[in-house]
Amino acid sequence: MNIHSTRAPFAASMAAMALMLMCAVASAAPQPAPSRIDVDWSDPATFSDTRENPGSDRYRPEEWLSQLARHLRVRADRALPAGERLNVTFTDVDRAGTFEPWRGPRWDEIRIIKDFYPPRIDLHFSVTDAAGAVVAEGDRQLRDPGFLSRSVPFSNDSLRYEKRLLDDWLRREFPDK
Repeated sequence: MNIHSTRAPFAASMAAMALMLMCAVASAAPQPAPSRIDVDWSDPATFSDTRENPGSDRYRPEEWLSQLARHLRVRADRALPAGERLNVTFTDVDRAGTFEPWRGPRWDEIRIIKDFYPPRIDLHFSVTDAAGAVVAEGDRQLRDPGFLSRSVPFSNDSLRYEKRLLDDWLRREFPDK
């Protein structure tokens, strides 16, 4: 009698039981609540940052846009009154700094941050209450011409100036929180 032949049915039944247990646990696990904050963007190819920066073609705008969206979701969830939903669409973004390829080879890969390259974010938003009625809506142009003269809490983050613009907007738009 081969020893492997007697263990095979046992191993198969144990694997099947483990699979059933995992499925039962997964279905019993609480599902995350749907987000109260929806963030998306219009065509990134039309954004100022993408059009005006020759070096930015190496960096996919969807990557930094998704980072900004994630930041906004977390911060807005704290600022938004209970029972309300926020929908935000970035309509234009020009990140702080620019590329200066005329400086020489490989300078088209380095974003230069100077006070005359401030961050800009244009967005459209709407806030709805628990019944789905729109309680606030509008377009905002977020600007920070003095962005280099202010301290930055996310000093190692390449999107620190843009995130601060969004934080400032949330404080102005939802002052009660």
